[in-house]
Amino acid sequence: MVETVGDVIRGRFAPSPSGRMHLGNVFTALLAWLSVRAKGGTLVLRMEDLDPDRCREEYAQQLAEDLEWLGLSWDEGYGKGGPHGPYRQSERTDFYAAQFERLADRGLVYPCYCTRAQRLAASAPHRSDGKLVYDGRCRALTAEERQELDKHRRPAWRVAVPDEEILFTDRHLGLYQEDLSRDCGDFIIRRSDGVYAYQLAVVADDGDMEINEVVRGQDLLDSTPRQLFLYKKLGYRPPEFYHVPLLVDPDGRRLSKRDGDLDMGALREKFTAGEIVGRLAFLAGLQEKPQSVTPAELAGVFAWEKVPVCDVTVDRTLWQNP
Repeated sequence: MVETVGDVIRGRFAPSPSGRMHLGNVFTALLAWLSVRAKGGTLVLRMEDLDPDRCREEYAQQLAEDLEWLGLSWDEGYGKGGPHGPYRQSERTDFYAAQFERLADRGLVYPCYCTRAQRLAASAPHRSDGKLVYDGRCRALTAEERQELDKHRRPAWRVAVPDEEILFTDRHLGLYQEDLSRDCGDFIIRRSDGVYAYQLAVVADDGDMEINEVVRGQDLLDSTPRQLFLYKKLGYRPPEFYHVPLLVDPDGRRLSKRDGDLDMGALREKFTAGEIVGRLAFLAGLQEKPQSVTPAELAGVFAWEKVPVCDVTVDRTLWQNP
């Protein structure tokens, strides 16, 4: 089991500013906000804009304005500052480099020269869900072989994981466990273009910002064991995790930014903030009818026991003009 931090709740919402927020993003943001506010905690807004090809400052500004319009204000972070800044990952590269070096100094990372096709060929299916697990072939390269490969290709960098079972209790879903070597494999923490990967950045940020509660979508549940491994190796105490259901179409497809009719631009043309929050609260099991409500009103009745554990199917007729 893993030990988690303290008594004063510090939660965060950490979106990627790669487009307008869609309904699923807002659903997660609402639950993260309610969980923190119901406990009298502090909420941090961090922009996870690591990908320079997809993320834009105008998206970050629009995202922050949408959150304020919905009533999902934050206490620290993007646009407001605080003691743990900067709050944009694109401005924290030097910090990630220092964390990377800490792992490298302990012999925990190695260069991987595989192309995408080679990575796929060097992977085996995950035992339960068909995901590919890298077999670690570049871990065994000699110094001479690495020197020769360096002439032709810039490597990505992987962290070497042990054959170790990671067990933790998700505060919403219950017990979850994974064998890092068998179910995950050595994973990339710095891309070949020098960009630090999500797994390293999110652990370093949450540790540095003293985050002790993370509310995020269930699509990130299987990232948690490798992040717990990094928390331990970097000397940070891990937060409590709450993985929330995803919003899906009737065919089971997860909502995404390609669902333009359900992004905040389209929704704000049809509904008031209270109507959007009320419909999401209905989907989250927090009220019996999709009636207008403010986040502040919901905070007094919020309980994780009311929130579904399985994916929530979105009835699009609920999101047509009122």
